[in-house]
Amino acid sequence: MLEGNRVSRISVRGFAVVSATAVTTVGAVVGVAAGETPATAAAQPVDATTVLADIPAGAEVQQASLTQQVQAQTDAADATARKTVEETARKAAAKAAAAKKKAADDAAKAAKAAAAKKKALDAPVQASYTVAEVQAMAEAIIGDETQFQCFSNIVTRESGWRYTATNASSGAYGLMQALPGSKMVSAGADWRTNPKTQIKWGLNYMNSRYDSPCGAWSFWQANHWY
Repeated sequence: MLEGNRVSRISVRGFAVVSATAVTTVGAVVGVAAGETPATAAAQPVDATTVLADIPAGAEVQQASLTQQVQAQTDAADATARKTVEETARKAAAKAAAAKKKAADDAAKAAKAAAAKKKALDAPVQASYTVAEVQAMAEAIIGDETQFQCFSNIVTRESGWRYTATNASSGAYGLMQALPGSKMVSAGADWRTNPKTQIKWGLNYMNSRYDSPCGAWSFWQANHWY
């Protein structure tokens, strides 16, 4: 029994030595294959660094996809910028065109008004005048549209734009129902038959007494006379 036990110990120790030698040999072989000396290779640890050959092929596809996305975003931003510039230019052009049209319309309106005024002021004395002719004459003489409207409000209520209107009870006469009518001679001897003379007198009266036709109209509204 004692002899048998001794053999078993030797066998076990020998197996361990052989096993260690085998592991060392394998390490040395690996190291020699890598160009190292057996002694160095035996102690060389395993290198865990990943080489390019280990990168999956799908990673290259992913990189290309990201590049395409960035390019697409850049193109979209450029398109948006161009659209903004074009829209701004379009609005500016439309605004300029509208301003040009308004200026042309205003000029045409002013020219038309000037022509009408000249025609009304230069019109020869007539035997009679229509309401429309008298109103055009008054608008040409007064000039300002707002003041003309105030003037018109008074004349419409005083005489209905009839330049020969006569108040039988008071003797007031003409467009403005001047009392007496003869006071209009200060504007012209033809005050009875010429509405232009009456308009000039009435405008001067309103300006001197109420500062303007609109001032006279405000007084008239409060008192129903002026």
